[in-house]
Amino acid sequence: MLGVLGMGAELLLIGHIDDGYQFVPVIVLVVVAMALAWSVVRPRRLTVWVVRLAMLSSVASGLVGVILHYRGNEAFELEMYPTLSGPALLFETVTGATPVLAPGSMALLGLVGLAATYHHPALAGPTGSARADSVDSRVDATEEEPS
Repeated sequence: MLGVLGMGAELLLIGHIDDGYQFVPVIVLVVVAMALAWSVVRPRRLTVWVVRLAMLSSVASGLVGVILHYRGNEAFELEMYPTLSGPALLFETVTGATPVLAPGSMALLGLVGLAATYHHPALAGPTGSARADSVDSRVDATEEEPS
């Protein structure tokens, strides 16, 4: 939750709300924060799945953001230096005014959230996890005494 709040604060402080595309990560972070809060208050199978979906949207937002930042920098560099190409264009694009890899933090946040819900207790069945149930049934079958 701290990562979500920190990233949201950073986006607002740098004015990352100039147009619709820039506002998308802010909306995604609000959705992620709401899903996390709901999951803490009501830790159920449904809320964990909602958190997972929100985290997937964070991953997608981050990946799209990297592409948009890259394309924006590339267009700017080509406008400034029309003959630039190859490794020189790549270097200038990646080190341009818009941080190309910064949106990757949204993707990383989403991946961490997905990892945190991997074996969440709310996803276990009424008698435990599906894996534990299948192991228990195999143990019970092998422990039967011959007649």
